[in-house]
Amino acid sequence: MPLKLSLKPGETFVVNGAVVRNGERRGVLLLETQARVLRDKDIMLPEEANSPAREAYFAVMQLYLTGEDSGPRYDAAIDSLAQVLTDDSLNDEEREGVLAVSRAMASGDLYRALGASRKLIAAETARTA
Repeated sequence: MPLKLSLKPGETFVVNGAVVRNGERRGVLLLETQARVLRDKDIMLPEEANSPAREAYFAVMQLYLTGEDSGPRYDAAIDSLAQVLTDDSLNDEEREGVLAVSRAMASGDLYRALGASRKLIAAETARTA
């Protein structure tokens, strides 16, 4: 089953590492094969990685975009997750969230790891607000 992306005018997205921008009109893109896709709203810039959970998300995002499942970027993601765990104010749900990211990474499901990382940001934001 193809992945259907409904795109806003000018919306940017990444497909297998290539940055693509939609034209001036709304558009629909059908991806018929497996691809690493990240929409504009899910792309984090380096300067936005300004907290432990955001640093972890950024590291996992880099893994997802490159398709790497080992090496320096993988190590950086693990280090970022370890940094999240050093926060004494984490609750059990947040600790389980870190483990969910780790399990997804270990199994090679980087898209699931990215989603779990997004939840870490939401929990961190709620806790620190």
